[in-house]
Amino acid sequence: MAGYKITKKDEYYTYTAPGHNECKCTRLHDPADVDGGQLINGLTHFLPAGGGTDMGKNPAESIYYIIEGTMLFKGEDGVETVLNAGDSVHIASNYGKCVTNIGPATAQMLVVLLPPAK
Repeated sequence: MAGYKITKKDEYYTYTAPGHNECKCTRLHDPADVDGGQLINGLTHFLPAGGGTDMGKNPAESIYYIIEGTMLFKGEDGVETVLNAGDSVHIASNYGKCVTNIGPATAQMLVVLLPPAK
């Protein structure tokens, strides 16, 4: 183990996330990357006009940061918010939500997850 891990732009890996549609999910960092690590970090690319996620819950506390594009965030409370580049949302664990790319170009969203303590 190490105290840090650098991931270069061509060193990520892709994966399939349940409930994700018309998108490419990439993993940048996992908890096992560093001593005592807890965070998961990924970058998701959502295709234009509909790429997104189904309404669902995640046991991890989450932060979404929009790097490029326009995403519609909808919480389980029914409130919809348009998120543009530079906007972020902090989501409690086990809170229902979904996102949809509503723009004309591919949207990029940085995702930070803090899984529940073991």
